[in-house]
Amino acid sequence: MATGRETLWEKFLAPVVRLMIDEDALRAEYESLNWEMESDRFRNPSLPLPEYYTSKNFHGVKGGYLNPGAATSYDPITQYVLLPNETWIRQGVGDRVQGFPKRILDLGCGTGSTTVLLKQKFPQAEVIGVDLSPYMLVVADRKATKQGLAIEFTQANAEQTGFADESFDLVTASLLFHETPPFVAINVLREAFRLLKPGGEVIILDGNQATLRQTEWLMDIFEEPYIRDYAEGSVDAWMGQAGFEWVRTEPHWWTNQISWGVKPSVVGDLHQTTTAIDETPQWAMG
Repeated sequence: MATGRETLWEKFLAPVVRLMIDEDALRAEYESLNWEMESDRFRNPSLPLPEYYTSKNFHGVKGGYLNPGAATSYDPITQYVLLPNETWIRQGVGDRVQGFPKRILDLGCGTGSTTVLLKQKFPQAEVIGVDLSPYMLVVADRKATKQGLAIEFTQANAEQTGFADESFDLVTASLLFHETPPFVAINVLREAFRLLKPGGEVIILDGNQATLRQTEWLMDIFEEPYIRDYAEGSVDAWMGQAGFEWVRTEPHWWTNQISWGVKPSVVGDLHQTTTAIDETPQWAMG
């Protein structure tokens, strides 16, 4: 894969995006924060950061998401690369939810864009967002606070969050799996399975794997170290390995896909699917 200034992004797209971004305003915002002090509010000093995350650059940013500069630039750039509209794409997660979850966990929440939309759609729910980067969480918390939304953000590994078994009705992840090796994606889904109540839902938004396999240039645009492995995989298969049933993946605006699955009912020591055809989760039935 091309790196640094050899990428299609640096050659063609970055100059166009820079014309639409107020870089002076971004720089001023970056310099207005004491990033270490702000990030300490979310930092878990006992949390070991995985090697796949610390050893790679993401989107060509040195240090990846452990660089506060990435937290500042993520939203202004993403709004132009998630076509046709970032909000429409992210709203697809909430639109797939069955019923009214009472407790929601957004894994790898980044700057909290999907997390905020979930809280807006389900205002009575307790919503929690976790991410490995305390700097991304600073931006997420500021975003939620600005909109008057009570969302809990905490630094945690989506593979091992530390939350109790069967403590959530809905677990989501947006644009996370293409930034992880497939074995990590499977671990995240297994963790989601553990965290969900019987009948709870998992919803995954990410790049369209079929489109990426057929469109080499899409994978060359950004410096994403794991995107080819993601494209060659199958979120449906990974969900099945994690134990989810009623699994399905639907295309979402050509370049993206949304995958949905349900944790089956538990009878004794065995996971069994309910015999009802209705896919409404048990917790949504009252």
